[in-house]
Amino acid sequence: MSKKILIVSSNYYSNISNNLETGAVNTLKESNFEYEIIHAPGCFEIPYLIKKNINNYDGFIALGCVIKGETYHFEIISNETSRKILDLSVEFTIPIGLGILTCYNLQQATIRSDINQKNKGREAALACIELLK
Repeated sequence: MSKKILIVSSNYYSNISNNLETGAVNTLKESNFEYEIIHAPGCFEIPYLIKKNINNYDGFIALGCVIKGETYHFEIISNETSRKILDLSVEFTIPIGLGILTCYNLQQATIRSDINQKNKGREAALACIELLK
């Protein structure tokens, strides 16, 4: 029986998230995993959507991008989102590949999402797949 993965992707920076999604989807297809994608308005909403769907999937992949601005907002969103994703993974014993970029600028995010460079969507998918083995 095939394992089913939910990709929860923030579309706040749509060019970045589209690249991350492509990396994750290609990796899941290569490994014959079923998947669905839902979109969150921002990274902070990703844990809510994972929790809402926690009983319907074998694993999750969280994708998005937070870019540092001039305020403390970057730290709050980055820290609290990743903390809650970890909490959900441990509490429900379910793998969640973390592909949320936390970058200082758009150039860093572009490189880390590029399908031909450091695509962190692919890395998050690989982590989820490995934990499901």
